[in-house]
Amino acid sequence: MHYVELVALLALLQFLIFIVFVGRARGRYGIKAPATSGHEIFDRYFRVQQNTQENLLMFLPALWLAAAYWNPLWVAAIGAVYLVGRMLYCIGYVREPRQRSTGYLLTAVPIIVLLLAALLGVLRAML
Repeated sequence: MHYVELVALLALLQFLIFIVFVGRARGRYGIKAPATSGHEIFDRYFRVQQNTQENLLMFLPALWLAAAYWNPLWVAAIGAVYLVGRMLYCIGYVREPRQRSTGYLLTAVPIIVLLLAALLGVLRAML
């Protein structure tokens, strides 16, 4: 389970880094709180942060639930794909929003796989 725990912590650390990126962009582009838009590049960083937060809501519980029923090493490997996807999503979105597709795919597929694995694990345990 240590690998699953590591992936979960890295996901939270990655989110914290995205929060820092937003704060830096806020200062760089003169976006005063509580505004959440005002410069195109700031808006991109902000959307990365918000989208990551939205995805974490599904990713973390799915990661833990899947690890309860399946080999934690495999679950952690799937979670690692999510982390790479989030990084690519951030880089692509900030450069050019149309370049976020690969990162989004590498985020969405692991979440779906983990959700299905968790569901199958629960159903298998119930039978």
